[in-house]
Parts: sequence; structure tokens; C-alpha cells
Amino acid sequence: MGNHKIVVVTDSSAYIPKGALEGLNVSVIPLWLIWDDERFRDGVDIDPPTFYRRLKESRTLPTSSQPSPGEFAAFFRQVAAEADAIISVLVSSKISGTIASAQAAQAQLPELTIRIVDSLSSSMGLGMVVLAAARAAAAGRSLDEIVAAAEGMRERMHFLFVVDTLEYLHRGGRIGGARRLLGTALRVKPILQFRDGKIESLTQARTKRKAIIRILEIVEERLGGKGMAEAAVVDIDAPGDGDAVAEMVVERFGAPVVHRSTVSPVVGIHVGPGAIGIAFYAEL
Repeated sequence: MGNHKIVVVTDSSAYIPKGALEGLNVSVIPLWLIWDDERFRDGVDIDPPTFYRRLKESRTLPTSSQPSPGEFAAFFRQVAAEADAIISVLVSSKISGTIASAQAAQAQLPELTIRIVDSLSSSMGLGMVVLAAARAAAAGRSLDEIVAAAEGMRERMHFLFVVDTLEYLHRGGRIGGARRLLGTALRVKPILQFRDGKIESLTQARTKRKAIIRILEIVEERLGGKGMAEAAVVDIDAPGDGDAVAEMVVERFGAPVVHRSTVSPVVGIHVGPGAIGIAFYAEL
């Protein structure tokens, strides 16, 4: 046991780039990807390139599942062997049962100090909340202060994205208020956002290029004249588009840090190839 060592735990849907995690103590529990008769640990047994190659060739679509309470309990015990407390920052409870599994495990482990934070997001929206918690932990903050840092980032952070089609979100039952766009999904590029933990429709554009331009306009509106503190641009099997958008974000907003990432296979199941997303927050 270290001296008041606090470890941040997240799930694999965050898919935070390694460079962003340097010097931080973050442990990751993998979600499950089920494809026909096979089970894969997200980001462990199957990586994004392998996943998208198979997705293009497969006649069947995979599904996903959260870790069981037993898996969470075992993971928490493993982490607790070298920590005094755990802060578990996880994918939105509105789109996944991951939080529920973690809470069930927490109830089984009264001897451990575990705090669970619902990020109300996923991908690098979740990642930004995880990074805020991990940075606070690295700075030696107290348990309550670290939780407050995570919850504060959750309130400040925005996550917008454009998808090529709503088909994947529709099949996975994760589109919330975006259902009304289904009838025109083939003719438009829907722009979506996380709002109160759910994926909701924001607007739409005729092409992906126009959608990206519109997203950047919305980003500017939401910054409200403040500088951009940090951003992350994620792509799903579209690295060229992602790199181009990251350059636009740097040029337009002068963000000191713009992370580049793809998404984990489990997130890719529900969003589909071609999507581009931006997670960001303004300076205080």
C-alpha cells in the first residue's frame, strides 16, 4: 500500500491515447465484444484495425456487454492491492450497464474505499473526465477533491460527433432523441451530442464536410468567447478525416492540447465507420 495512493479506474470505451496518460495512474477494465460464438475483451483481444477489417467482411454484426459484477469485484481487488482508494470513472449509465455492474461490485466490497463517477459520456468525452480525475490524483488531491474534479469536468465538457449513418446506433438502441432523423439518415449526415448522458440529435448537414464545418461553428458558439483549454478529436476508421479536423481545431481555436484517438471496438459497434467526434472544454 502506498501513502494515500488513489488510483483512477475506467473502462475501455474511453480509449485514451497513451501520450495523454503519461505520468498518470489509470487502470482500465475491458468491456466485452461478442461476435457470433466468440468473446473478445475490448482493446485487449481485438484492436480497432482488426475489428474494422472483420466488420467490412462479416455478414453478422457483433454486440457488446459490460463486465459482470464479479469481474468488477476481481478487478477492484487487484487495483486495491496497491492503492488506498479507487475512483472509478465510467461510461454513461444512460447507454450502458457498466455503472450498475460496478455499483454491484462495490456493494460486495465494503472493506475497500471505492467511489464511482458517472461520466455521462463515452469515448474521449469519458476520457476527458478520466484525465481530470487522474491529474487531480497525481497532484496529491484528496478523494473528495478528485471526485469534484471529475464531476466538474463532466459539467464543462462537450462532445459532438457526426456519423455516416444512424444504422449502428439504431440497431444498438442508443440513439435517444436522434430517432426522428432515421427517415432521412441516408440523405444527411446527422450531427449528434451527448446531453445528460444520452445521445441526442443536434442538427444535420448534407455532406460530411458541411457537417464538420457546422460542428466547428457550434464549438465556437459553446466556447462563448473563451479560449479552448483542451480538445480531443476521434475518428472511426477515418484517420485522414480525423487528422484534418484536428488541424482545423488547432488553427481555429489555438487549443494548447488536441489529442488524437480512434475509438475502441465496442464503441465502433454502436457508431459505425466514418464517424468523427470532438470533445472539448473552455478555459475558466
